[in-house]
Amino acid sequence: MAIQSSFKNMVLCLFVICIVCSTLLAVVYAVTAAPIQAAAEAKTNAAIAQVVPAFEGAPIEATVEVDGTEYTYYTVSDNSGVAGYAIISSGSGFSGPVQVMVGFYPDGKIYNTSVLSQAETPGLGAKCVEPAFRDQFKEFDPAVKKLSVVKDGGDVNAITASTITSRAFCDALSKAVAAFDAITGAQLPADSVSGATVPEEGQMSETEITSQEVK
Repeated sequence: MAIQSSFKNMVLCLFVICIVCSTLLAVVYAVTAAPIQAAAEAKTNAAIAQVVPAFEGAPIEATVEVDGTEYTYYTVSDNSGVAGYAIISSGSGFSGPVQVMVGFYPDGKIYNTSVLSQAETPGLGAKCVEPAFRDQFKEFDPAVKKLSVVKDGGDVNAITASTITSRAFCDALSKAVAAFDAITGAQLPADSVSGATVPEEGQMSETEITSQEVK
């Protein structure tokens, strides 16, 4: 009887511990969820302001699907109309995804870029966040230049000893260009972006766009 009673007490004790831990986790989540979300929104808004021309009002968030992949983007406007687009894209780097926000003028030229996340090697691929690498993409016109590294026949100077990361960055930008195409209906030369193709005249890629204003 003593053994059975001890077993019941142990089960009851474990049950109570589980309930307490679950409650504590729920409380911690409730307390931290709002600040975490606010910090993420602040980071996104700061990146938008960095990668697009001056604008007025709140950016409009939307998604567009290209070749089965969904991209989040933001449209910004001024008193004369659309001022630019900020598109989130990513490429496969040496140590994982390199997520980039790419800002465009309405005509498709790149205004600026911002690295949202990366886990590349410090001192090597991690240099993709530095202006010394990213500045070459300012005013970059994918209709004229090729978004691939010089080693691959393109117009982008790779980070020294970090070709994989440089290619990932170019790939992210190329995908963003394809998303820009889908958003605006623009058609760029097929060889202007690595891996991109242009629909024939009269054809359109399947696009889904939903939008809501960023709070």
